[in-house]
Amino acid sequence: MTANPFRSAQFVLSAAEPRQLPHDSGAEIAFAGRSNAGKSSALNAICDQSGLARTSKTPGRTQLLNVFALGEERRLIDLPGYGYAKVPEAMRAKWRLVIDAYMRERESLRGVVLIVDVRHPLKEFDRQMLDYCRDIEMPCHVLLSKADKLGRGEGARTLALVRKECVAQNWPATAQLFSATAKTGLDEARTKLLDLLVA
Repeated sequence: MTANPFRSAQFVLSAAEPRQLPHDSGAEIAFAGRSNAGKSSALNAICDQSGLARTSKTPGRTQLLNVFALGEERRLIDLPGYGYAKVPEAMRAKWRLVIDAYMRERESLRGVVLIVDVRHPLKEFDRQMLDYCRDIEMPCHVLLSKADKLGRGEGARTLALVRKECVAQNWPATAQLFSATAKTGLDEARTKLLDLLVA
């Protein structure tokens, strides 16, 4: 096994709905987050592949379930970004239904990585996702992204507040500081993902 097992990730397909995904076996982790939280950048950094997931200056470009394979039986699923996307409400409503169906029905789903901009922690969508994970008893790991934009003390305070809220709300969640640009928290994130995949 290589030093970074996520380095082998390969794009497989994009699905408009869960039934188009690969066979529901093995283990997979979903990446969720607001459109501008840095989800694609986080995926690329964790997998050490700059062009794996498409990054864009236009938030909300991820409009499908994008599947990345880690060998035969392990996958990363990039969910549609939510929030700033300049798309009709009907499309946003469809995304919500797709994500809901995927998370409730997918047997191989082992956990969710929720990407949250550390400068704007736990917006409405983030809390909805964490509530949802609690309702379906799905482990969630919060990456407080863009940590390089804050001073060390402010970042640590934000992390402590998020962790405190996770406990108070009984969310099945862990949290860490992360920066795709500065490579902060990469080893911690990879370790957490591996733990979820083999759980």
